[in-house]
Amino acid sequence: MISLAELTAHLNSTLRIPDLPDYSNAVNGLQLENRSGKVTRVAAAVDATLPVVKKAIAAGADLLIVHHGMFWSGLQPWTGAAFERMSLALENNLAIYSAHLPLDVHATLGNNACIARAMQLTPSGGFLDYKGLSVGVTCEAELPLEEIISRFTTALDGGRVHVCAGGPKLTRKIGISSGGSGSEVAAAAKAGVDTFITGEGPHWSYTLAEELGINVLYGGHYATETFGVKALAQHLQTQYALPWTFVDHPTGL
Repeated sequence: MISLAELTAHLNSTLRIPDLPDYSNAVNGLQLENRSGKVTRVAAAVDATLPVVKKAIAAGADLLIVHHGMFWSGLQPWTGAAFERMSLALENNLAIYSAHLPLDVHATLGNNACIARAMQLTPSGGFLDYKGLSVGVTCEAELPLEEIISRFTTALDGGRVHVCAGGPKLTRKIGISSGGSGSEVAAAAKAGVDTFITGEGPHWSYTLAEELGINVLYGGHYATETFGVKALAQHLQTQYALPWTFVDHPTGL
């Protein structure tokens, strides 16, 4: 058991929550306190939705760590499903902590670093600037494209990888940016990336990649953003001996 305040302070410091920019709806950090002010079990998930909250409560968690928080879809009245989600969390002593870009970019716990590590790649730089923050990582690796596809598929536990083979058959500079970064194809090409690994992108990102001469590997928004929350929960287990569970609620997107 550890105090929620101490755990929150540790997470904020580790992820540099006060220092890093993000979208206004991210509201990074502790989004909902629990009544006990204590944490005995952690649940990790991608989204703080009603079904996920129910699964976290069923798992006996009193802290839910997510990548997309309670306010991701914007301001809304606390009625209907939003009210039920809040009520269930409060009634069942479930605190909710969210980390978006700070978890994407963390050098060891972040989605991109974890994907690189799972693919046996070593980050050597950054790309995709957002308010002075490099959202993605780059890796120097001269490998056949088919090998990169195989490694990415394995990293996703056999999940489907959609491939736009618009670039070279032999990679040299690989860019990794999880989630919805597929719309940044032009920025990736400008950064010298020849193989762009991401979650999802708009329809035109495929055709633009072909025209710009780069490969894009789409692994799914949800699938590529399971890495960071798992790594963060494991970090808390190592630091504080807190048991944790992953609440899997895939969207298929």
